[in-house]
Amino acid sequence: MNNKPTTEQASNYNNLEKMSTLELLTNINAEDKTVPNTIKKVIPSIEKLVNTIYSKMKDGGRLFYIGAGTSGRLGVLDASECPPTYGVSDDWVIGLIAGGDGALRKAVENAEDDTTLAWKDLQNYNITDKDVLVGIAASGTTPYVIGALKEAKKHKINTACIVCNENSPLSLVADFPIEVIVGPEFVTGSTRMKAGTAQKLVLNMISTSVMIKLGRVKGNKMVHMQLNNNKLVNRGTLMLMDELHIDQNLASTLLEEHKSVKNVLDYYKGKFI
Repeated sequence: MNNKPTTEQASNYNNLEKMSTLELLTNINAEDKTVPNTIKKVIPSIEKLVNTIYSKMKDGGRLFYIGAGTSGRLGVLDASECPPTYGVSDDWVIGLIAGGDGALRKAVENAEDDTTLAWKDLQNYNITDKDVLVGIAASGTTPYVIGALKEAKKHKINTACIVCNENSPLSLVADFPIEVIVGPEFVTGSTRMKAGTAQKLVLNMISTSVMIKLGRVKGNKMVHMQLNNNKLVNRGTLMLMDELHIDQNLASTLLEEHKSVKNVLDYYKGKFI
């Protein structure tokens, strides 16, 4: 009987070093294809979390992600993409990683093993019961993350987790556990692979759904996006041409004047409708 957590179980493949490049790529791809269907099984759990986050953020709360290693990096990535994509303040969605920002590029020894450090990190942001805290850990055993959720619960803060093992210590302390059981990794224990992919997809679902519900998208367009490069300015111009049926010169002029697609749409609605 194999009592190892799923994330630590032996790969379904062996003698990887003897495989051709094509075999390696084909087999990795075959494993990756299983991830979306696994996530589909836990959509009801994700739905409950999204509705809770939306309710809290609608009333002025914030979303926090916390993790270590790959999981922490994925949380920071998702948080950092919300301001440019949806035009929100950079303190609306906050990602924290064990060891601080330096750990984004280089592992910080023993940072994830400290059960008290995470709460200290969260206190720097004055986290309250208006906020939601999501712990991310493929194994579901990371002390840094477990410590954060345990302390948050003492302060009546809603907590969730994204893990890839069943009934992990982290799931047991989370109000909204999301368990995406993707099975053994192609390289045994390398959770930056399928587990990391699963976590990234779930994070995309959470932040995208919440931002849409908060009104940061119109139709299917990112009307609040920050216009901080030529590509995005051009995208915004095309949005206005399509939405308002105006020419490029007028769309460009209005966008430069009003600084966002949403501002232009509001201006047009007030002036012409």
